[in-house]
Amino acid sequence: MAATRRARAASSGSKGAPSLDADQLEQLYRDMLLIRRFEEKAGQLYGMGLIGGFCHLYIGQEAVVVGLHALARPGDSIITSYRDHGHMLATGMDPKGVMAELTGRIGGYSRGKGGSMHMFSREVGFYGGHGIVGAQVPLGTGLAFAHKYHEDGGLCFTYLGDGAVNQGQVYESFNMAALWGLPVLYVIENNKYGMGTSVERASAPGDLSQRGAAYGIPGKAINGMNVLDVIEGCAEAVEHVRAGKGPYLLDVKTYRYRGHSMSDPAKYRTKEEVARMRAESDPIDQLKQRLLTDGVFDEARLKDIDRDVKAVVGEAAEFAQHSPEPDPAELWTDVLVEA
Repeated sequence: MAATRRARAASSGSKGAPSLDADQLEQLYRDMLLIRRFEEKAGQLYGMGLIGGFCHLYIGQEAVVVGLHALARPGDSIITSYRDHGHMLATGMDPKGVMAELTGRIGGYSRGKGGSMHMFSREVGFYGGHGIVGAQVPLGTGLAFAHKYHEDGGLCFTYLGDGAVNQGQVYESFNMAALWGLPVLYVIENNKYGMGTSVERASAPGDLSQRGAAYGIPGKAINGMNVLDVIEGCAEAVEHVRAGKGPYLLDVKTYRYRGHSMSDPAKYRTKEEVARMRAESDPIDQLKQRLLTDGVFDEARLKDIDRDVKAVVGEAAEFAQHSPEPDPAELWTDVLVEA
């Protein structure tokens, strides 16, 4: 269903950013709100001890993945790091299956064996969820190679964080993608902090979007806190890759409200900084005000949408808690692939 919506949005303009009607604007709002409410519920379940291991929430960054997926088409592939729940929901993966995987239940996308950081859905072209910093970048480059080899017209949206941009494997991937003209869009979700270290302290001064310049990869910085800015700003990059011109690098400037993971108290920044970002730049509030100002919806309609989304998330939590844990025999499955 999500793939159909994305195709409809992408087809509404032949070049550049698509023109969006009221239904598409509502869908953007719903998708961002679903991610926000889902992540809030995941945080609650983690606090109750129902989610184990690591859990990295996407709260605050919703506009990035929702905006970029509005430019995706069926047949594209997506790969990201461990802050991945929002990407799963944006691609149309069932919230029930995602939440069940978070809680380690058999009803999850990886049958309860992947948890928060490692779940996949080939049906929607989502290839994870990867726990090693930067490791998804060469994998995304490989997916792009497959698109080119099969001549299927797809591209790979390869997401990484600002904390991964200094990894050696990232630049090896840039070199290969540029050398072979691969259809890959590298998206830096620059939320200003790699774990607890500010990007200013971790990366040499300079524009991260120009990190591919040595390989001839064009780049661009984007406001990632406004979903309409993401769609408009990233459309040129997507068209560049689709036209067979090779890779493109985006530095999408966003912000996470919560700590790096659930175990991070985020004492490396002030409460005032977070409160200011919420008050001035919240992606959901910005679109909400746009919808109200333009007269697309009134407050009552937006409250109905929030009620609907909360119901979906509540059903997902109930499904997860009632789904059984995997049988121990599952330890022996999905270990080898017969080729």
